[in-house]
Amino acid sequence: MIATGTMWDLDDTRGAIRVEDVYDTDVDDLWQACTDPARLARWIVQVTGDFRVGGMLDATFTSTWTGAMRVEVCEAPHHLVVTQEPGTDEETVIEAWLSAEGRQSRLVVEERGLGVGVLHFHAAGWQVHLEDLGRSLRSAAGAHPSGWSAAEPAPAWKERWQALLPEYEAVRAG
Repeated sequence: MIATGTMWDLDDTRGAIRVEDVYDTDVDDLWQACTDPARLARWIVQVTGDFRVGGMLDATFTSTWTGAMRVEVCEAPHHLVVTQEPGTDEETVIEAWLSAEGRQSRLVVEERGLGVGVLHFHAAGWQVHLEDLGRSLRSAAGAHPSGWSAAEPAPAWKERWQALLPEYEAVRAG
């Protein structure tokens, strides 16, 4: 299990979160889990669109977040950057770094541009996403075999997220 993610303010209105974990797989497999639509659907997001730098994607996350994303950087197998809701007041940047650590691989995820009042929601959510990634790497059924939609989150994701929220709220309250 990963350690509690970190949260920080970028300015008076926007902030960022960071979570990371180490997985029992090689960096190429981890890259596929983070970039292949079929593999992504096993743990975090249903996504369609133009999977090249500058391309636009339509996404529905296990949390029910639905919207547009633009691929900014895609440097296999180590660096991925996407912008959510590009060009809007809700724009955020998700950046992922992958690195080999012996027979394992580390994934570090940051999301920047979030409202400071909701950082704890996102940090808890990203922790669950990374936990779900670990489950999807160990199970042929993936982390959420019952699925999810824009209207209803993946049940196991929601349950774990709700369990983590008090911890993240306490960290944020200082």
